[in-house]
Amino acid sequence: MKRNLLIALLFVATAGFAAAQNYSPSTDVLGAHLNYGRGCAACHAPHSGAYGNGAAKTADPNSGNVALWGEDVASLYSQTIITGNSGRGTYTEVLPATMSTSSEAFGLLTCLSCHDGNLATGAMMQNTVYETLPWTYGTHNSIPTLLGNDGTTKGNYLNDHPVGSQATFGCNSVPTGQTYGESGYNWDCNISGTSITAGPNMAKFINNYGFFVSLGTSTASTSPIVVCTTCHNQHSMNVVKVSNTANIAAGSTVKSGMSGVAAGTYQTMFFLIGPYNPNNTGSNTAAQFCRQCHGGESNEMNNGTALTTF
Repeated sequence: MKRNLLIALLFVATAGFAAAQNYSPSTDVLGAHLNYGRGCAACHAPHSGAYGNGAAKTADPNSGNVALWGEDVASLYSQTIITGNSGRGTYTEVLPATMSTSSEAFGLLTCLSCHDGNLATGAMMQNTVYETLPWTYGTHNSIPTLLGNDGTTKGNYLNDHPVGSQATFGCNSVPTGQTYGESGYNWDCNISGTSITAGPNMAKFINNYGFFVSLGTSTASTSPIVVCTTCHNQHSMNVVKVSNTANIAAGSTVKSGMSGVAAGTYQTMFFLIGPYNPNNTGSNTAAQFCRQCHGGESNEMNNGTALTTF
């Protein structure tokens, strides 16, 4: 009887996993970034940058010169935002003075041009999350989308995840030159410049879940940094493609997109660039996504190397 029950449970788990890796979205993958029907041109104006999208002439003489960016970012140039008061300190970021292909500009400034609501106020967003939230989030479907104007004090970014040149990825303890963090908070890895080398536990985690985040680089930091596009793929709201790169060993260089799970398409939410499914209460993908950087809270770093629920 017990043997039959075990076989049945294994069958159900296998079937659920197979379904997860072949997820088919029922809505357009751009989701909220269809922009009320404007589509791609709302962000990438085919001609004349923000002016081609109807913005008044601003102090930005290079509007649209990077990736045809069609949102007005002039009001954000050289502004200071302070993010992420975790109790260990805050993270001060001086935004770039011009658009470029740097991580701070292209992975942070561009996103804030729509998602700020304090300094950049012309995006005409509804400030309510587009997706219907699973019941595990509670009864309110009103998560705000304007970081600097979210219903708390206007201009407050302390309740937002740290971003920018100070928000560095850490190994083993506090990164060199940084005053935040605590010993054991990070992965058993090593950083050389912007290159990360996995330790035994981090390698096991990548084989159990993956390392999908895309860390940025900065001339102001010797370590990889977190920006908006570290965690979010602005072009796919509900599905993520996973390629299998199994048998990742300790000592391997860690790169975005590494995973030991079966290749396929997996459900995600909020434009997150890894499998993230809080609808599945038998899965730990929501926690695993955060653990990509926060290794100290992972099963693997706490001797739970066999806990591979996905």
